Amino acid sequence: MTGVSKGIRKVEVALKWDPSPAGRPPTDLDIVAATFVSGDAYGAPAYLVHFDSRSPDGTITLNRDSTDGKGFGWDEVMTVELDRLDSRYARVVVGVVIQQRSDHRTFADVLQPAVRVREGYTVLAEDDFGSVPGATAATIAEFVRDDSGEWTLHPGVHGFEDDPATFTRVMGRAHRP
Repeated sequence: MTGVSKGIRKVEVALKWDPSPAGRPPTDLDIVAATFVSGDAYGAPAYLVHFDSRSPDGTITLNRDSTDGKGFGWDEVMTVELDRLDSRYARVVVGVVIQQRSDHRTFADVLQPAVRVREGYTVLAEDDFGSVPGATAATIAEFVRDDSGEWTLHPGVHGFEDDPATFTRVMGRAHRP
């Protein structure tokens, strides 16, 4: 980045999937964001934002939440205002978790899942979870603040085979190559 660049400022994370076939229980995917402070950037999240919570300062909001994928276009949308996050936050990790209610589901069981990360009209990352078919959750983006205060995106889908509660505790750990 150059001195005139402001890095990534505000992103939209959008998630979509097709509804379950008739007679099958609904499929419910959720976007989850975890913030990490600079002194513990790979430890426990400072706070989480998901379907029944919000960020304390209003910088991360879930604008749309679906429990069944029955919608037009993107079923879930989260806005992350990186430029407004307090300077003590060094990382934001965004993930997707499949709710495990009536039966065990992986991304291979979800019809047409897709995720998109964009800033304004610029698409920064897209994925269909094809690289993690056996996973029940996945991180999809990591935003990191550098020494100058600019945010950069480290895209990539990393699968997990954990229940939703465990996933939210471990989603920010460093990934092994």
